Amino acid sequence: MELKSNCRYALLVPTSMGVRITPVNGQPVHSSSLFEMQATSAETNVASIAAFLGMPVKVLTAFVKGSPVAQFIKSNLRSRNMDYEGPEVEQGGPWGYRHQFNIADSGYGSRGPRVQNDRAGEVGRTLNVCDFDLERIFGQEGVQIVHLSGLVGALSPDTSNFCLEIARTARKYGTRIAFDLNYRASFWKGRKAELSRTFAEIASVSDILIGNEEDFQQCLGIEGPEAGGQNIEANIDGFKTLIANVKKAYPNASVFATTLRQVVSANEHLWGAIMLADSEWHVIEPRRITVLDRIGGGDGFVGGLLYAILKGWEPSKWPQFGWATGALATTFLTDYAQPADEEQVWSIWQGNARVKR
Repeated sequence: MELKSNCRYALLVPTSMGVRITPVNGQPVHSSSLFEMQATSAETNVASIAAFLGMPVKVLTAFVKGSPVAQFIKSNLRSRNMDYEGPEVEQGGPWGYRHQFNIADSGYGSRGPRVQNDRAGEVGRTLNVCDFDLERIFGQEGVQIVHLSGLVGALSPDTSNFCLEIARTARKYGTRIAFDLNYRASFWKGRKAELSRTFAEIASVSDILIGNEEDFQQCLGIEGPEAGGQNIEANIDGFKTLIANVKKAYPNASVFATTLRQVVSANEHLWGAIMLADSEWHVIEPRRITVLDRIGGGDGFVGGLLYAILKGWEPSKWPQFGWATGALATTFLTDYAQPADEEQVWSIWQGNARVKR
C-alpha cells in the first residue's frame, strides 16, 4: 500500500477520551474498595503501538476546561508520546460536561470481566468539525493514515459529521483511511438511517476496513452468514464469505481484517486473526495466549496492523505483527500495549517468552 510521504504525522486518531477505574488484584467491582484509574479510549489504544515504537501520532479530541480529569488525560497522552489538539469546553456546572467513565474489572479464571460504561454528559459528544482546521492538519502538516472508529462516529450527530468531514478531507489530500466499524446497538438506537448513510460514505473512501460479522452487517447492511460464536472454523469461513460481499460493495478498500477469539477462561484465550489484502488471504490460526486483562486486545491488533503497513512491510507480516501486539496488550493492566521495541513484539509472535538479558 503506497503511503503519502513528507508528513508530520504517521497516524492521526479522532477520539473521545475518558478514564477507566479498575479494582486491584482482579477483583469484581461490587466487592472492591480500592481502584486504579487510567486514561483510555479505543482509538488511542490503537495509536499507542505506533507512538511507543517511535512514530509521530496526533490525537483530535475535546477536553473539559479546568477539569483535573482532563489534566490527568493530557499528562497521560504526553507520556505516551502523542500530540493532541482540541477545544476546551466549559463544564457548565455540576450537571454539565465531563469525560466518560468506564468501570471495569479484569475478571479471573471462570469469572468473566464486567464493564459498566458511564457516558452521561460525555464531552466527546461535542466534537465538531468547526473546532478543527482540517485543511491545516491534512494539507500542511500531513498525515499518512487516519484511523476512524464507529464508536466516535456514532456518539452524536456532531461527531458523525466530524468523522465524515475528516474522511472527505483525508481523501482529498491523499491520506489513507482506516475505518474500524465498531457497531454498538445502543449508539444506533433511533439513528439507523442517518448512521447507515454516514458509515456507508466513510467506508466508500476507506482503504482499510476492520470489523466482525455483526459490524459489517449492521453498519453497512452487507448480507452474510451469522457469526460462528465459539466455532472458530465457522468464523473464518463466514468472514471470507462476508468479505467477498463487502469488496463488491466497497471496491476502494484493499485491506479487510478482523480478530478471532475463543475464550477458554478469563485468563486463557485462543487468539487468531484473518486479513484479506488485495486478493490474498492471510489467516492466523488461533493460538493459546495468557490474559491478564483482555480489554484493548482488539485495539492492539489494529494498532500493530497499521504500524506494519506504515513500515512498508510485506502484507504477510501485517496481521502477524497485529496478532502479537494484540496479545501483548492483554498482558498489560492498561487498556493499551506499551511495546518496548519491535523485537519484543516479534518474540511474542515466535512464542519466545525466555528472559532477555
